[in-house]
Amino acid sequence: MYKSYLNWSSGKDAAFSLYKIKKGGVFKVEKLITTINSEVDRVSMHGVRKDLLLRQAESIGIPLELIALDGTVSMEEYNSIMAEAVTKLRSEDYSHAIFGDIFLEDLRTYREEQLKKVGISAIFPLWKKNTKHLITEFIELGFKAITVCVNAKVLDKSFCGREINLDFIKSLPANVDPCGEHGEFHTFVYDGPNFKEPVRFEIGEIIEKKYSPSKTEDDCFKNKTESWDTAFWYCDLLPI
Repeated sequence: MYKSYLNWSSGKDAAFSLYKIKKGGVFKVEKLITTINSEVDRVSMHGVRKDLLLRQAESIGIPLELIALDGTVSMEEYNSIMAEAVTKLRSEDYSHAIFGDIFLEDLRTYREEQLKKVGISAIFPLWKKNTKHLITEFIELGFKAITVCVNAKVLDKSFCGREINLDFIKSLPANVDPCGEHGEFHTFVYDGPNFKEPVRFEIGEIIEKKYSPSKTEDDCFKNKTESWDTAFWYCDLLPI
């Protein structure tokens, strides 16, 4: 089995990828890697508190490594920090990196090119799968997840802090991917086949946060001007 690490977002796609990899029996995931916004001590983009992230890893039973990033990190700085981190992982004999991406071609290419520089191969267990089938299987397997961040451009406040179940999927607008693969929503997984026990929490405040694009052009992805999303609803989950 290939010694591997999994890029752990705290959400459903990462959890489902871990499940698929374990079932496959080819890659042995020996570490979870998560980027943390060092200014607020929360999972980047998802906004999940670090304490809950640590409880996830403890229940899953795989060591977690955090990579701290400034809240306004530039793409150049991000690439430098991640290059140092993956170089270290390669020196520890990790040969493969697992990702939960489904069909974002530019993002896959970026990941593969960056990892190739240090001799690590990228693996995508969910790649090109039908997202409606994926989310249905995820639910049927007994995974439990809640939305913690939704894009205010496509979903209103009522979608934030909701359980991922068949009713949730049926209620999504037609233009929203069932897995939120275009960034429509992000989740926190608190129970399921990967977990020894549920991660306990209570729902806190739901707030809207608005953002402005970077004034620099330091970005590895193109055409951000038209696609920039300015507001997100966040649901704060409180450890109990």
